Amino acid sequence: MGVTEDGPPPRVPDSTLADTVLERLTAAYPSAADPGQADAMRAYMKDVAPFLGLKTPVRRALSRTVEAGLPRPAEADCTAVALRCWALPEREYHYFAVDYLRRHVRRCSSDFLPVTRHLVTTVPWWDTVDLLAAHVVGPLVAADPALTAVMDRWSADADPWLVRTALLHQLRHKERTDTERLFGYCLRQSGHPGFFVRKAIGWALREYARTDPDAVRGFLAREGDRFAPLSVREALRNIGA
Repeated sequence: MGVTEDGPPPRVPDSTLADTVLERLTAAYPSAADPGQADAMRAYMKDVAPFLGLKTPVRRALSRTVEAGLPRPAEADCTAVALRCWALPEREYHYFAVDYLRRHVRRCSSDFLPVTRHLVTTVPWWDTVDLLAAHVVGPLVAADPALTAVMDRWSADADPWLVRTALLHQLRHKERTDTERLFGYCLRQSGHPGFFVRKAIGWALREYARTDPDAVRGFLAREGDRFAPLSVREALRNIGA
């Protein structure tokens, strides 16, 4: 099946495993809710979503109990868990879905990319988008190079979160980074007005500079005047001009 990007939201498939995960999850997480923490977390995340108030160590400990004894998921199970978690309002359920996908992304094919697109563009903020970009989209593209054509389209999309995802999907690729695409995406969005895109440009370049600092220095020596100061500053933070 080819990857499609238009049309209605992905369908939630039937999944007995997802039924069990969601039953356990929606019992475990609210039992540890902390309203005081929830208010602070919601404010920190600019009211993108309500929170239960679960700090990360507590949430991850509860997640382990939720998944204890359960089998590894198939792709349909991953789809069902992710979409059903995303349909719940509290942000911690979205975090559970992201963590679940990070652990099981190797069990997903390129056909999973439209699901990830839905997650990136629904209730989007950096706290979920960045992890999905580096730990879900990145591995999917690495496993199926044909998906680079989708990244090309995302890098030029009107949605800044798709642009950010395209910029960041190679964060963990190191020597396998497609440098031409990385630099090309950065140039394509060099004049973008959005903070999160400008920041992502700098972050993507800074991360690749750990692998090839001379390439990043040379690229910015040639093209640096096309970028916002924020992007250049972030890119050169660890290697200097």
